[in-house]
Amino acid sequence: MLRNKNVWILMTGEFIANLGLWFGIIGNLEFLQKLVPSDFHKSLILFVGMFVGVLVGPMAGRIIDQTPKKKVMIYSGLLRILSVFAMFIAIWTQDVIWMSVYMVAIGLSAAFYFPALQASIPLIAKDHELITLNGVHMNVGTIARIIGTALAGILLLYLSLFMIYFLTMITYIVLFVCTLMLTIDEEIDTTKTKEKSKKKNAGFKEVWPIIKSATPVWMGLILMLIPTMFIGSFNLMVLKISELQGDPTIKGWLYTTEGISFMIGAFIIKRVSFQKNPVKILLACSFAIAVSHVSLFFGDMKIPSILSFGLFGIAAGAFFPVAATMFQTMIEKEYHGRFFSFRGMMDRVLFQIILVSAGFFLDTIGFKNMVLLFGGLSLLLVITFLLSFSKMMHTEKKESKSA
Repeated sequence: MLRNKNVWILMTGEFIANLGLWFGIIGNLEFLQKLVPSDFHKSLILFVGMFVGVLVGPMAGRIIDQTPKKKVMIYSGLLRILSVFAMFIAIWTQDVIWMSVYMVAIGLSAAFYFPALQASIPLIAKDHELITLNGVHMNVGTIARIIGTALAGILLLYLSLFMIYFLTMITYIVLFVCTLMLTIDEEIDTTKTKEKSKKKNAGFKEVWPIIKSATPVWMGLILMLIPTMFIGSFNLMVLKISELQGDPTIKGWLYTTEGISFMIGAFIIKRVSFQKNPVKILLACSFAIAVSHVSLFFGDMKIPSILSFGLFGIAAGAFFPVAATMFQTMIEKEYHGRFFSFRGMMDRVLFQIILVSAGFFLDTIGFKNMVLLFGGLSLLLVITFLLSFSKMMHTEKKESKSA
């Protein structure tokens, strides 16, 4: 795998893209802080891009399945570069409307780029390499997030907002060049029957039966709710823990601990043979994430809170590569575009619901009750699926013996 130039190009591009992404996010927050006093209005503006991404998800999935993945990534990369010019105009005019245009363009680009990227990974690596490659992919994104947020925060002290976005555009241009260098062995079959062609145009409707028929896939999709419950409330929890402890430096400790632990988890899981049942691994990781959420009840103490975020990082670092590999191998390649577009839509919607819910619960029932509620729901979900999975395995054993 290390000799595969496509892997190096894709991972380099991913690292650069995530640097640019986090430069842009920090820049967005800085811009909004200066011009928009209302937190609610800020959240609406930030929501615009994500909402547009959800709307175009079905169309994006069909296009990705019908078009070479490299071509989709090239055009979405070009849109990402052009979007930065809207932000230049926003800074020049001090007009939030132009920032909304930027957010919409970025949301459209993401709706096409990331599902196409996920669908491309099985095309540049062998099946037995997927879990390692998915782990590396997750780690690259995590390292870029840590470096990107820290570097953007430092650069804001010395550079103008315009220069921050200029650097963002440079990273997007480098990503665009990396994408052009990819060599993906992909043939789009244009000689399919009319019936097959109609199925390809059917959108998510054709993906549902496949998801329902593959028990590990739909279980994996629902279990995604557990890490999403933690991630969706991540920033709010970090801010609240900092308030509870009266220590601003704890934020850095928590972010760093989670990031490093995430990389450790991804490193550990690639040592585990994928021949083991992936659902068992996902259930074990989900249980650890639920425990980490509940243990934040002691978030007013420094060491327990750091340990909780460390446990979450290791479990999530193992969970996501296994889930990604399972989806890539159990879903037919011709449906990858629509499946990963559907999953992206699901992630965005859940993230927003959990983010709003976390804010509401922090204001009403408080931090400790909120983490008990979210952690308790996660544990209940794990126990339910564990019982269901055990029953299913028992039934399969009985059927195999009778046969």
